[in-house]
Amino acid sequence: MELILHRFELPLLHTFTISRGSVDVQETLVVELRHQGHAGFGEATTNSYYNATLSRMVADLRRIEPLIESAAPEDPERFWQQVQADLADNPFAHCALDMAMHDLWGKTRGEPVYRLWGLSTDSVPASNYTIGIDSIDVMVEKMQQHAGWPIYKIKLGTAHDLEIIRALREKSDAIFRVDANCAWGVDETIENSRAMKELGVEFIEQPLPAEQWKEMPHVKQHSVLPLVADESCIVEADVERCADGFDVINIKLVKCAGLTPARRMIQHARQLGLKVMVGCMTESTVGISAIAQLLPMLDYVDMDGAALLAKDIADGARVVKGTCHYPDLPGCGVRLHREGRITGTL
Repeated sequence: MELILHRFELPLLHTFTISRGSVDVQETLVVELRHQGHAGFGEATTNSYYNATLSRMVADLRRIEPLIESAAPEDPERFWQQVQADLADNPFAHCALDMAMHDLWGKTRGEPVYRLWGLSTDSVPASNYTIGIDSIDVMVEKMQQHAGWPIYKIKLGTAHDLEIIRALREKSDAIFRVDANCAWGVDETIENSRAMKELGVEFIEQPLPAEQWKEMPHVKQHSVLPLVADESCIVEADVERCADGFDVINIKLVKCAGLTPARRMIQHARQLGLKVMVGCMTESTVGISAIAQLLPMLDYVDMDGAALLAKDIADGARVVKGTCHYPDLPGCGVRLHREGRITGTL
């Protein structure tokens, strides 16, 4: 296989703010694998919180380029294992490579990836649309600009979180999810769960800092809303740790290193009685199309990343007001917009 790396800058529709910071433009790496006239694509955004820099991802992928060139798109799971030791410290790069391999695998076989896994898309969960932190008036305006979504995920972690939810509830009867991104304390979470249940909130995502494992069983016992692990559930080993303190795990493909480990995490979560969500970063249709392959296996999904962009870089699975529309194409269905490339081949 031939390895080609592309850098893009993804402009956002709105400044996107969570409890840790803000972003207007998202840098992302797209991995392209070519084999016998087919091209597969995968994506990993840069992320300072997880030390995922473009230069680091490129360097690690170039280092194993001979291994990649000698492989063929025959068994994505086996290939994931073959490069695991070399990319163990770089799950973002591993994820983009794994996505690209799955896309290429499906394209060489003429079938969508989900179908090769034996899945059907007849019944899949709807996605939320995410409202980043801002002034209350701006958050209300953002929701109204994107009216018609069945679910909104509200980023919180301010001094007036309940005021935000009350103001949004006055303007919408949609389902609300809230994500504190580690910004709350134990008592705050329990108290907020009671107030927010009355306001039609479905669940609370990552209320406490990820390292506060010991506190979570108490919070789970007293919260009246389900609790979702995000920053607390990064890799496969975290799934079992989440069982005592959370009701749901939220898997991010870039954090766990791709579709291959994500499927194992889903299976493990089911065995432990946990519900499963897959979430996205602020990413393009390349990454969203990979998530779409997992939809039949999920209880919840957050795959609005491309909907947050002012300009996308690819065609593939599209999420329109919560509904995923699959392309009539094999693999993950990704087609890259060549004219959007910023710096060419890396």
